[in-house]
Amino acid sequence: MGASVAELEASIATAGGKVKELKTNKAPADEIKAAVDELLALKKEITALDPAHPQAIQEKKKKEKKPAGAAPANKPSKKELRMQERAKKAQAEAADSKKAEEAGADVFGETGVCMSATMTARRWTPIRDVAAPLVGSTVWVRGRVHAIRAKGNLAFLVLRQSCFTLQAVAAAGDGGVPKAMIGFLGKISSESIVDVEATVAAASVAACSQGDVELAVKKCFVVSKAVPDLPFQIVDASRNENDPKEGEVTVGLDTRLNHRVVDLRTPANQAIMRVRAAVPLLFASYLDSQNFVGVNSPKLLAGSSEGGSSVFKLSYFGRDCCLAQSPQLYKQMLTACADFERVYEIGPVFRAEDSNTRRHLCEFTGLDFEMAIYEHYYEVLDLFGKLFNHIFRTLTEKYAAELEQISQVYPFEPFQFLEKPLRISFAEGIQLLREAGVDETQQGAFDDLSTVNEKILGDVVKQKFGTDFFIMDKYPLSIRPFYTMPDPETFGKVPPAEQLSNSYDIFMRGQEICSGAQRVHDYKLLMERVHHCHGDAGHGGPAPESIKGYTDSFKYGAFPHGGGGVGLERVVMLFLDLTNIRKVSCFPRDPGRLTP
Repeated sequence: MGASVAELEASIATAGGKVKELKTNKAPADEIKAAVDELLALKKEITALDPAHPQAIQEKKKKEKKPAGAAPANKPSKKELRMQERAKKAQAEAADSKKAEEAGADVFGETGVCMSATMTARRWTPIRDVAAPLVGSTVWVRGRVHAIRAKGNLAFLVLRQSCFTLQAVAAAGDGGVPKAMIGFLGKISSESIVDVEATVAAASVAACSQGDVELAVKKCFVVSKAVPDLPFQIVDASRNENDPKEGEVTVGLDTRLNHRVVDLRTPANQAIMRVRAAVPLLFASYLDSQNFVGVNSPKLLAGSSEGGSSVFKLSYFGRDCCLAQSPQLYKQMLTACADFERVYEIGPVFRAEDSNTRRHLCEFTGLDFEMAIYEHYYEVLDLFGKLFNHIFRTLTEKYAAELEQISQVYPFEPFQFLEKPLRISFAEGIQLLREAGVDETQQGAFDDLSTVNEKILGDVVKQKFGTDFFIMDKYPLSIRPFYTMPDPETFGKVPPAEQLSNSYDIFMRGQEICSGAQRVHDYKLLMERVHHCHGDAGHGGPAPESIKGYTDSFKYGAFPHGGGGVGLERVVMLFLDLTNIRKVSCFPRDPGRLTP
């Protein structure tokens, strides 16, 4: 028994939907034809049951031919002809698409997941090296799609690799890439990674770092696709944050830090991190040239480095432990007591200070050194001055391109420093503040400088001496740690509050970057200072028993010595005059941020 009209109606609806879906998806022509034939067969069945049914095949009356003769053969209806024409067109389009894919398989597409299955003989050229001398050469480059625009027979891509950008152009037509490749390129999402084979051509592209050349694309393959919905656009994060143009979007710091891996892709941030990476290398190489020895001190301590409560505490196999605030005590022991005489360390420093300021981090990289002295702590200051001048000069000369990229997003005045670094005493610094209008109620003569007064002093020094870098020594003894050597001219000769010390701070753009001093190397005097600072008359220091391993080291003879330590992030922040220290840390840690 055949199907009923109702069953045929349902089958026709299903078959019709299938034909539409196949055409929409540009299925192979043979699949579309088979579906159309199935639909026509169903319509013929319903026509046989009910010729008047809306789904029945309606045949128009044929005009009789004269003279009368045999009945003409059946011809397809107009509707059938339209369907057949569409089927032919779909078949042709499918064939053309397949042909284009086959023709373009060698010049565009997706590489799939790189699982180290094969190696080719390709020679890769970094985007930074694509320049005028390579005009006419064929190169392979890999980069992210910074921007893309495809229209008609042309596609324009801006490729980015670290700090560098380069325009690439694909043109379809005679001698060009397949037309299908233009459509493929136009659908690549921003931040996807692509491999491009191209001919280097002379050009003028002001918007790219490689502004005197462009690539004439021959091949392009997607290595890794980025999702279309980025947390923010790299273009938006690359704008001058101090002077955005009307209608331009900028990206806030919290948004940047929440999606730090994307934020770090911007050319300015790439440049910042390269400057940051250079500083410890320059620090180490210079000290190596001065016969220093690189060391690594422990970061798990039984007690705090310098006293106080700002340490991260943890359990160490059932015992109390904390993370090191500083390598201070260990670098002294190695220098003065273990006979290394000159040591430096580059390592993490942990401060449990609930300071949510623009210049504080809970974890940063410390650059420390300690050295034996023969006669005077000025030997240390001389080396400090030469060390920092070496760093500043090298950054200025060898990292000019990076500094230029940074200034486009974070404009800053070039860092000024003197060939012979300026030194002033603490008393002279106070006098300069007095001349600038800072009175006794705002800054005591023997009180440590506030952040505000440091900045005022920095401005005064810059205006008077023309430098962003200076050293100030002879700080009051009462505001320095227990291991600081007292000043021989005032120690025991004036009231305790007025006694000075052989200590110093170093400043960049009006902010302190380093505290250092000649250290106490005499065991008896060291113990006096430990007890004094820890006692009621002192300003806070570690309990004598908690640093016994350190103090005992000085019983066996110790070299006179001194040194200091700086925070890497603060040095870079101030050299670049950035507004927030978090901008120079890959993944900053502050009281409110523990991820990413």
